[in-house]
Amino acid sequence: MTLYSFLLLIHVFSAILGLGPGFIMIYIVTKAKNMTELKHAYFIRNRVHVFVMVGGTLLLLTGLLMGFLNPGLFQAGWYITSLTLFLIALAFGPLILSPKSKPVKTLLKNYKGEKIPEEYYRLSKELFFYERIENVIFLIIIVLMILKPF
Repeated sequence: MTLYSFLLLIHVFSAILGLGPGFIMIYIVTKAKNMTELKHAYFIRNRVHVFVMVGGTLLLLTGLLMGFLNPGLFQAGWYITSLTLFLIALAFGPLILSPKSKPVKTLLKNYKGEKIPEEYYRLSKELFFYERIENVIFLIIIVLMILKPF
């Protein structure tokens, strides 16, 4: 097995490890019926997020390393587009998702009672909108990686 093949193997496993769980993060919290369940769902969601971060980091590193081993990739449209989209999706975290999730976390931490407040639904709807955009970006990247259309 060549170094490139090994990196490709790690890259594919990283996609499974990092992107797979990312696609279910919204679903984890949408089935909660009360605040106890919702808080537990967010606890699970935060634990799953570790896989997303590790897998995403490995994806970026292995993708770049494969590019350095095969410099022709930096001239392939699908590779440049995928890398650009990945960096945009990566920027979603600190620029959009973190600021949108802080009010949700504060609400979960400070709210007393079992009924999920309407404010949560408003806040989470906005957060999940951007998470869905990020998921679409990742789906586009996966399609580009498989089809290599240009």
